[in-house]
Amino acid sequence: MRTLIVITLALVTALSAKGEVSAKKKVVEPVVADTLTLLVQAGDSCMQESNTYEALKYFQQAYARCDSSLTRMKLADCYYKRGNYFQTANLLKNVPAGDLTHDAFRQLALSYQKQDDSYSLIFWGRNLISRFPMDGEIVAAVTTALTRTDQAWAGITTADKYFKKDTTNVLVNRALADAYFMDRKFDQSVAMYERLLQLGDSTFNTLYSAGMCYTRLDSLELAYQHLLPAFLLSQMQHAGCAYRLGVVCVDTDRLDEGLGYLNLATKLLQPDTTTMRAITLSQGEAYYLMGQYAQAVEAWKKHLAYNPTSIATHYNIANAIYYYIPDKKQAKTYYERFLELARQEANPNAQLQEMMAKAEELLRKDFSKIRK
Repeated sequence: MRTLIVITLALVTALSAKGEVSAKKKVVEPVVADTLTLLVQAGDSCMQESNTYEALKYFQQAYARCDSSLTRMKLADCYYKRGNYFQTANLLKNVPAGDLTHDAFRQLALSYQKQDDSYSLIFWGRNLISRFPMDGEIVAAVTTALTRTDQAWAGITTADKYFKKDTTNVLVNRALADAYFMDRKFDQSVAMYERLLQLGDSTFNTLYSAGMCYTRLDSLELAYQHLLPAFLLSQMQHAGCAYRLGVVCVDTDRLDEGLGYLNLATKLLQPDTTTMRAITLSQGEAYYLMGQYAQAVEAWKKHLAYNPTSIATHYNIANAIYYYIPDKKQAKTYYERFLELARQEANPNAQLQEMMAKAEELLRKDFSKIRK
């Protein structure tokens, strides 16, 4: 009897414990679900107010609690609107395609576009188009990506399928026109550019590209009629357009006008002096440190074309030639030019004085018998 009582008590205790665990589960599960729901709702509320900063905190907590298609898309949407396209793509690429909403799918494809990853854009964009074939923006994006990756023919196929249903989408028409151009189908290309102009898309790119098509088709008068307004739209700052317009003018006997555009193109094509100073100086230093002394000298000579009074550059050239290139006559010329410039300094510092003393000593000992 005693044994029976003990067993009974044990069973009762076990059942009670099991009941307590079950009761706890019944209490805990709704709390977790409620917390997740509240976090998502709080994030949604912030997004409605365009407060992505606060929304991000709620969606990150929701995603940490439950990695689901819903939480991934919510968090990705927030990242996308904050310009974090890498995180957006990382989240969405692992969501099952059937779970992706149209907006999420678009964000996935366009995130790769914004990261200049054309091949990933093509992959995901094509998947999206298979589900949403009339998404013109994605069709245009995929067509452009195909054209940029030397697959213009595939871009034409993609865009033309859309164009047969809708001939008025400016984005698709632009992409198709560019694809035709890169595929050297200039007749079809110019027809698309003219269609764009009829739709009111009289942008620089449309006019310039149409003009380029007409030059390839030897329709020089039409080329002139498109290149001129394109150049004016660029505020006369596009060097390529100025050059093409100048050539067309010369070929159509507008000689004075053509020379004016060609001269302007020459000025526009000249590199920025400040930038070229920095580039050539750094190139010289890099070559010198690599032990490529002839290249260093050439780079520094180019630097002098942009900065002819550079004291240090004359000295560097002279040293490089003297020590590493057997051309004492040329070294002498650069040492003398260095000293000429250095002596014009009103208050030379200690380093410059040391450089001058060294150059003077070399000229006196090693170069005294060398004629200019």
